[in-house]
Amino acid sequence: MISAEKGVEKTTQEKEVDRIVVRFSGDSGDGMQLTGMQFSDTAALFGNDLSTFPDYPSEIRAPIGTVAGVSGFQVHFGSREIFTPGDEYDVIIAMNAAALKVDLPRLKQGGIIIANTAGFDKKNLNLAHYPDGADPLEDDSLENYILYKVDVTKHTKECLKETGLGMKEIERSKNMFVLGLLFWLFEKPLDHTLHFIEEKFSKKPEIANANILTLKAGWNYGENTEIFNTQFKVAPAKLQAGVYRSITGNHATAIGLIAASEKSGLPLFLGSYPITPATDILHELAKYKGNNVKTLQAEDEIAGVCSAIGASYVGNLAVTTTSGPGLALKTEAIGLATMLEIPLVIVNVQRGGPSTGLPTKTEQADLLMAMHGRHGESPLPVIAASSPSDCFNSAYEACRIAVEHMTPVILLTDGYIANGSEPWRFPTEDNLSEIKVNFLDKPNGENDTILPYKRNENLVRPWIKPGTKGLEHRIGGLEKQNETGNVSYDPLNHELMINLRAEKIKKIENDIPLLKVDSGKEKAKLVVLGWGSTSGAIKTAVLELIEDGFDVAHVHLHYINPFPKNLGELLSGFDKILIPEMNSGQLLQLIRAKYLLPAVGFSKVQGLPFTTTELKNKIIELLNS
Repeated sequence: MISAEKGVEKTTQEKEVDRIVVRFSGDSGDGMQLTGMQFSDTAALFGNDLSTFPDYPSEIRAPIGTVAGVSGFQVHFGSREIFTPGDEYDVIIAMNAAALKVDLPRLKQGGIIIANTAGFDKKNLNLAHYPDGADPLEDDSLENYILYKVDVTKHTKECLKETGLGMKEIERSKNMFVLGLLFWLFEKPLDHTLHFIEEKFSKKPEIANANILTLKAGWNYGENTEIFNTQFKVAPAKLQAGVYRSITGNHATAIGLIAASEKSGLPLFLGSYPITPATDILHELAKYKGNNVKTLQAEDEIAGVCSAIGASYVGNLAVTTTSGPGLALKTEAIGLATMLEIPLVIVNVQRGGPSTGLPTKTEQADLLMAMHGRHGESPLPVIAASSPSDCFNSAYEACRIAVEHMTPVILLTDGYIANGSEPWRFPTEDNLSEIKVNFLDKPNGENDTILPYKRNENLVRPWIKPGTKGLEHRIGGLEKQNETGNVSYDPLNHELMINLRAEKIKKIENDIPLLKVDSGKEKAKLVVLGWGSTSGAIKTAVLELIEDGFDVAHVHLHYINPFPKNLGELLSGFDKILIPEMNSGQLLQLIRAKYLLPAVGFSKVQGLPFTTTELKNKIIELLNS
């Protein structure tokens, strides 16, 4: 362990701050994602509100030491409500020269850099394309920042030299040294991470011991060395009373699906094929076999959705998960489910495209595909989650609509909120809306005949379990005769069925809440209309501008097809409409086409979420135009 020099008494001052943005950055093999998640979980358990942003390359092992290989994890935590991971960093942990080069432009003036000096040797400086002879740790280029030079690699090796571990295992532990140091710097306890290490490496006690030793060594380094003389205290946030856990969007989606299964009394079936960034939903649901959850890792995307269709046909709450390329492959089968009129939830965790595109980066570019990306006239409900914790609500609501309206439903999340995390307040069962399930158990036509496509007042057909005595009926992808379900090629019947299926989706607008202003006032001079994961950045920007005296409001869409009934009327009350999107203006097209309103788009297609500053600047520009 590292301690202060004998006879030297260290004095440490404590500084209270209301929020901090920390960026962990290094090579893909440096464990920055794990380190960031452990720090975030500890902050959440302490009571801080937070928002995180994992940012990593798509390669499993990206080029070591290069700018392209930098893996980052950003956490914004504070004693007040936090809606975004933050625009600028207060602290950077740079494990090598490339990490510093990538992240330095967004470090605040006077911000803290903790640099692993072992990652700034000549080789690493060359790999990061610093000029010959340049070394940011030794020249004056960082004079506007607080620089702490720590040889993390050397201290980790020193700490573990008696453990008998090989150099490879020792090197892998250096992220725990960093984590321990950060826990000291922000006065966070080690308990949660110690328990995590013991549980994760229960079958490898030597690895658990190495991580624990290194974690404590990092904490002791901060406590006992002279270079660190300030600790930062971030008090717990004043959140609504309740039980909280730190949750990612993908985990929230999985739990929302399980909650819908429990509430409806239907067994949950997931037919899926692994694809970034949706795979964690499959991983999470696979843990819940005891909760009547069945998961199938199919051989491809088409098999995944087709297995879910089969599960729905026999009476399961059926789900398939994917990202953009997989949604394209599932299109024909989704058309079949639309024709059959059976419940199915399709979760699309959007990523940068087209094709393989940017698998680990975020985008909102699948909206028009969700709305129109099927052959024939086949509209479907589309719901969009707005934050990691909102993925729970959105998944639950997607299941409710699918079951109660006998239709496939597309749920859109994206890589930003799927992998990001925030504190989530546990709902109790009585907080969850009812999910009404009605299986037909007796003939519904005259003279004990069965009419599988006879509709109720919402144009919803009955759900019929195969094998139910007396309810045998035809099913398939060919056009149905109205009510009987028999195959029909009659032109007028086809037009009737097309219109009935479309009207059924439109009637869902009667079953969703009216839209309200999220922030600001109705009839403000300008409204920012958002959907999906832009919510946090828009909310933060609008609240800050309102505080500065600007007449601006925020309205956020969760239901995109059908739109809330009052959307057109609500938007007509504002002088100007701004629609920020991480695409080239897809919601903008829908709003202009439906309501003929002169909305203005603001697009960002960089694989990155909007910053608050970008939005504030655009809003002010539009207000002044």
